[in-house]
Amino acid sequence: MKSTALIACAATVTSFSLAANSADFSTAPVSRAEGWLASSYGQIEVPAPPKDTNDDLTQLKAIVAKRTADDISRFHWWAVGGPVYRWNEVIIDELLDNFVTLPLAARHLALFHAALDDAVAVARHHTKSSGRPGPLAIDALTRTTAQGSSFPSDYAAAAAAAGEVLAYIFPARAKIFAERAEEATQVRLLAGVEYPSDVAAGRTIGQKIAALAIARGQSDQSNAKWSGSVPEGPGLWKGTNPIAPLTATWKPWVLTRPNEFRPSPPPAFDSDAAKAALSELKTFARTPKTNHRAIYWEVYGGARAHALWNEIARLKIVEHGAALPAPTVSRVFAALNIAFLDAAIACWDAKYTYWYIRPSQLDPELKTVFPPPNHPSYPAAHGCLSTAAATVLASIFPTDRDKLLAQGKEAAEARIWAGIHYRFDIDAGQEIGRQVAARTLDRAFVRQ
Repeated sequence: MKSTALIACAATVTSFSLAANSADFSTAPVSRAEGWLASSYGQIEVPAPPKDTNDDLTQLKAIVAKRTADDISRFHWWAVGGPVYRWNEVIIDELLDNFVTLPLAARHLALFHAALDDAVAVARHHTKSSGRPGPLAIDALTRTTAQGSSFPSDYAAAAAAAGEVLAYIFPARAKIFAERAEEATQVRLLAGVEYPSDVAAGRTIGQKIAALAIARGQSDQSNAKWSGSVPEGPGLWKGTNPIAPLTATWKPWVLTRPNEFRPSPPPAFDSDAAKAALSELKTFARTPKTNHRAIYWEVYGGARAHALWNEIARLKIVEHGAALPAPTVSRVFAALNIAFLDAAIACWDAKYTYWYIRPSQLDPELKTVFPPPNHPSYPAAHGCLSTAAATVLASIFPTDRDKLLAQGKEAAEARIWAGIHYRFDIDAGQEIGRQVAARTLDRAFVRQ
């Protein structure tokens, strides 16, 4: 095909403009120039771009001449939201298909998006210094609104990092991920928006960042096996095979230590405060609506809360227009998932420090809407995780702030409606979530 018609790139970079009256960011958030894995963006070296683009351009024209309508469709699919957006969708699908539940799913997402964020940031760092015009700036092969340098390719950097980190997480699917990464980069060439040397340099960046991510993953203690025992005694949780009791030993991203935000001990199980909290659950007037919302947050926001909050993030990114640069989109996903993981680490630290008894264990007359999760009661995981996620996203999307915070609050309150958490579980969890979110936002963005 020798069409000289341009491929529309309106969806190539999806972004948003933030309202000036945000309580958190007065303008659009600016990513802090610090990598999660690379000590500095300049640490990841790439060869200088070719001074003569004639060979690159000749190769590119030959590639474009062979493209099909399907190639154009695939280019548009991968272009939505920038270099990272589709990869978030890919990893969420993999986690759900493999039934990876919290908090391990949060660990995978944080590692994955830290790698992609660094890959895009490093590519953009070198783009600023390369000074080489992209193919669209010097040739009307494909007419889009893209301008400036395309060296090195941030799409290729993200794709290479994604393919290799996914292969580390799901080794049985390594070949499939390699093929998807190759497709994500090849469609850039078929569209005529990047040179072959752009893609090659971007791939090198992604591979180097992926190596750093995998090294961190291999040493973050997430594969340790628990050999402890459940303590016994009055007021302590009862059960066997508790969920992920070693989570607090995992390496955090923004916490200085897992117990940094550990809440004060819960009230004694036989105290007036505990009795009052239990009474609230026993006298709560359930309705079809509260039962429905409790079940919603258990099914869609319980073991798969990581999927729900990433889906919300993708929706907000698409909704908010075309002003957000690709590095900020990748930083949004990294901040969301790093806050989510570190909130889980802090939450599980408290859970397995206090081993607090569940309400229905303390009073068997209390009937819950569904069985409680198989871990101690204090603090509430939804209070920790959903509050952290909602706070991060509300700070980045202030026009949706009230709704996002309301969703986070409902996720926590729904555990009261279900009868599976005391009020003080919820309060302690929400405080952890807010503190971790604030720490993550300060690490991720420069406040204007």
